[in-house]
Amino acid sequence: MTPIRIAALLLPAAWGVIAALWTPRGPLTGAEALWSVVISAGVGVLAGWAARSRWAILLTPVVYVSVLELARAAVSGPSVDLPRATPIGILVLLTGRGMHGLLALLPMAIGAAFGHRRPARTRARRVAGRVVTGLATTLAVGLAVAVAVPARTDAVPGGIAELSRAGDLAVMIRGRSPRLPVLLYVPGPPGGSDTGTMRTRLAGLEDHFVVATLDRRGGGASAGALGRSATISLDGEVADILTVTDHLRQRFGRDRIVLLGHSGGSIPAILAARRHPERYTAYIGTGQAVNLRDSDRMFYTDVLAWARAGGRTGLVEQLERQGPPPWPRAYDYEPFLLYATQAYGLPAPPFDLGVEEYTLLQKAHFMTTMLDTWDALYPRLQDVDLHRDVPDLLIPAYFVQGGREMRGLAVPFASWYAALRSPDKRLVTFPEAGHRPMAEEPGHFIETLAALVPA
Repeated sequence: MTPIRIAALLLPAAWGVIAALWTPRGPLTGAEALWSVVISAGVGVLAGWAARSRWAILLTPVVYVSVLELARAAVSGPSVDLPRATPIGILVLLTGRGMHGLLALLPMAIGAAFGHRRPARTRARRVAGRVVTGLATTLAVGLAVAVAVPARTDAVPGGIAELSRAGDLAVMIRGRSPRLPVLLYVPGPPGGSDTGTMRTRLAGLEDHFVVATLDRRGGGASAGALGRSATISLDGEVADILTVTDHLRQRFGRDRIVLLGHSGGSIPAILAARRHPERYTAYIGTGQAVNLRDSDRMFYTDVLAWARAGGRTGLVEQLERQGPPPWPRAYDYEPFLLYATQAYGLPAPPFDLGVEEYTLLQKAHFMTTMLDTWDALYPRLQDVDLHRDVPDLLIPAYFVQGGREMRGLAVPFASWYAALRSPDKRLVTFPEAGHRPMAEEPGHFIETLAALVPA
């Protein structure tokens, strides 16, 4: 093999190593995506020219992806682990590696097709090759344009509307007037983002608060903050909330703000409120989590009983094979993610992705980045117990809970709330709501928060 043809293999191999170090979970931002398209196309052109063979169209992407997978072998998470033939596993494969393929392998193959310079032997093959290359190029250019469209949020006349950042964390800030009380919302799952829900269902909060919606580390516009090593901890999540809190206090000149936490996000949120009560006017919990180990074991019992009663033998066998939680990996919790709401007769959680505040990549990676963060953080939350960790709060503590909340969350919450000490403790129950009162009854939720924390 001649040196120039060896170079044809070294080029995609070198790009595979660089990409693994730079974007180990694939391009997550518009800038990363565009650079991936441009560099991959350039590598393809050079590799095709050096190889002087149509085989470069196939071989160049194969070398790139082989080296990429080897170079990022130390990175963990569903988006980079071996694919699984499960509903969520297939979704992760399509939105993770599939999107990466469109942004790297497709332009690389197109570049090699333009670069190899060897015409097909027959006119029919030449025409077919040009048609295929033309269509692929159109697709690649259209995708590049789509991922380059930035997120935006509509202006609020006389108020505030911005997509801001506090360090490496993304925060959407909206309100009818910058003089309203500032409310920081921390969404539920690790790597969670509820930006769409806040815009589509809870926009009315903006009449009563300056609403700051956090994209948790690893999710939404904060996806890149997870990093290659995915080192994330509960104390780190609490520190993130405090960082954003201080950003908002300085931004709006406030000594204290209101803190609202939902579900899994309510754990670091209430710990932030307890450790630094001087920064908060009040803490509001909804879908409040208390003890994840106890909650998950109740979920296991209830979902298993539901599966047995419904004759869902595959699910029964899977749960019995796994045994009761805690479990080490995010995929182990797939039965809960897929079936817990059905088992309790509750509506599926809304994703509300159709808003301009999400870019195309954030929509595509919504589940992938959340699961990667879940995989890194959730096992580290198993020792949390608010009975021990938050026996009291030095600020008002308000809770908005669904009367049909899942037993795994409702039971620990009831015993903890009964013992919690606070200068002003109130519980508001929406009898017909489940785990997400703010999404299931948004109007009632807005009225409740406005009454609990008046302007």
